[in-house]
Amino acid sequence: MIQLSQSAALAALDLRVREELETLEVPLRAWVPEHRDAHGAPLTDVVVVGAGLSGLAIAFGLKRQGVARVTVIDAAAKGREGPWVTSARMRTLRSPKTLTGPDLGVPSLTYRAWHEAVHGIESWRTLDKIDRVDWMDYLCWFRQTAGIEVTNGTRLVRIEPQPGYLSLVLATPEGATRLGSRKVVLATGIEGAGGHNIPAGIELPRERWSHSGECFDAAALKGKSVGVVGAAASSFDLAVAALEAGAANVTILARSAEMPRTEILDWSNYPGFLNHFADLDDARRYRFTRRMFEFRTPPTMEMYSRALSFANCRLVLGAGSVKARLQGDTVLLSTAAGEFAVDHLLLGTGYAVDLARRPELNGIVDSIATWADRFTPPEDEADADLLGYPYLGPAFEFTEKAPGTAPYLRDIHVFNNGAVPSLGPVCNGITGLKSGVPKLVLGIARGLFVADADWHFGSLDRYDKVHFSPPDLPL
Repeated sequence: MIQLSQSAALAALDLRVREELETLEVPLRAWVPEHRDAHGAPLTDVVVVGAGLSGLAIAFGLKRQGVARVTVIDAAAKGREGPWVTSARMRTLRSPKTLTGPDLGVPSLTYRAWHEAVHGIESWRTLDKIDRVDWMDYLCWFRQTAGIEVTNGTRLVRIEPQPGYLSLVLATPEGATRLGSRKVVLATGIEGAGGHNIPAGIELPRERWSHSGECFDAAALKGKSVGVVGAAASSFDLAVAALEAGAANVTILARSAEMPRTEILDWSNYPGFLNHFADLDDARRYRFTRRMFEFRTPPTMEMYSRALSFANCRLVLGAGSVKARLQGDTVLLSTAAGEFAVDHLLLGTGYAVDLARRPELNGIVDSIATWADRFTPPEDEADADLLGYPYLGPAFEFTEKAPGTAPYLRDIHVFNNGAVPSLGPVCNGITGLKSGVPKLVLGIARGLFVADADWHFGSLDRYDKVHFSPPDLPL
């Protein structure tokens, strides 16, 4: 078999993409009428905040539905969207290589198609897990090949409701600006509905601890004694990063007496659950979510083995809640398994959902309904953290705490970790993307069409395009 060069293979793949999209009638004709703001400037129909995995998939889905006036923004520089080459420290993705991502069913746009073009068919056959840097390169290729334009270096500062649209305050390299849009999608990732979870017992100067969701220079840990709080996937990623940077020793403190063993996303990856979780009643959705949240993500075998292969790494089980304070120049960690002295603390403690922590929601957060506003669980199933999640509608839209007081909320769609109790695990990773994105896209398109129903009827009523006109037709 003749092996094509990488550039030739990619060129052939790009041609295949164009042919498949044309076969699938992509893009459909644009159909959303233009609207203007109070000053007469054209409105964007949808602004997607975030150009990571989810944001790109959403933009592609909207394109396939003929929603043309879409703006995608991301605070990061081009090629650094999402965690893959910034805060992520694992070698590979944890998902099976066979899961599809933002391709939305187009074979030539899958990771597999890209990998075979870049690395060869044999490389795909022997591949175990996808390298995270390769995944970022794939997303950059997908963005370009699917024709998705992204405005990088642009951060959403605030959403200000206006009659008939949303005025978005944006921070750009040139300064603050405004953009009017009919709808907004918050595709802002795992921390997009809150922020880093910092346990209450961590009472340290800021420079003495780091969170797994942050970018920090692991080289600064060389020669230092390091503590890691948590024993899930991100904790072992942190531990390996510190050890490979030359840390003097690393102590991993696991709250539980047993290591997590089960990856819940593997169980959830079937159409019935992903497609129809949102169709369940509130009690069942709450119960499912509460049980899912009890599972903790185990480390990959690779990162677990790599960490413990270092003689200067130890795993302490049954540490319980860790308290940290400064004693002289030493970080003293008090746990149920004893006290430990370290130089620096790394937190693999995940993320908290708290809409009040999102600056872009300042001024509107008090109008947003949470699960606590809509559902009262049995007393023995009360979970304050879960009840603090936003209670979303079927198109991932915010709902009103007091009905009738904030109708603009239906135009703010949440495609991040905050959507899980309402819509299921369909927007917080690769697994559910194929279910979540079509549901969101159709919900947005539905909202745009219904809002313009009178305009569309007028278009129908005036329609007079001639399709039949034989030359011998009698007058």
